[in-house]
Amino acid sequence: MNVLIAGAHGGVGQHITEVLSESDHEATAMVRAESQVAEMEEFGVETVVADLTEDVAHAVAGHDAIVFAAGSGGEDVEGVDRDGAIGMIETAEAEGVERFVMLSAMNADDPENSPDALYDYLLAKQAADDHLQASDLTYTIVRPGALTDDPATGTIRTAKKLDRGEVTRADVARTLVTALDMESTHGETFEMLDGDEPIEEALENPATE
Repeated sequence: MNVLIAGAHGGVGQHITEVLSESDHEATAMVRAESQVAEMEEFGVETVVADLTEDVAHAVAGHDAIVFAAGSGGEDVEGVDRDGAIGMIETAEAEGVERFVMLSAMNADDPENSPDALYDYLLAKQAADDHLQASDLTYTIVRPGALTDDPATGTIRTAKKLDRGEVTRADVARTLVTALDMESTHGETFEMLDGDEPIEEALENPATE
């Protein structure tokens, strides 16, 4: 597949780019600034500049799949995490993209019962997730817990709902990329944390109750 990585320069996005660059897929890293292009090209992938708050059709065109790992870092949750994500979903539909893997966040389905500091962010993620679920795209929505920079373990745990916990950015990236090719993740929304199950095995039935 020709895969576009939205948010390729971010913490999880760079891990995704690295994993995809070593896979059989053709990857394109989408960044928002020209100054980030050279850094991403070091991964050996094509790079395109596009701003999620503007038209992204030129970046989306020609791709079979999108891995969405973009985020505002809390600076513009409505413009990027909500409207930017929704805009990319709609552009993907218009451009004939078939597959969309979304990096969301734990408790995006329940922002009202989350810490006040996360409320606006989770509300934005909820809106984006809802829009993707209502789209015609073959989607997977992954909602990790608190992200860490620890090395990848290759093992996780997943379920429809989990208690609070942590997971490495590297393992989240591997999970998003692995999900691309697994039909068992089609139409599924699930949370993930560090665990003891190999990623591919965990994704065979990711949204257990």
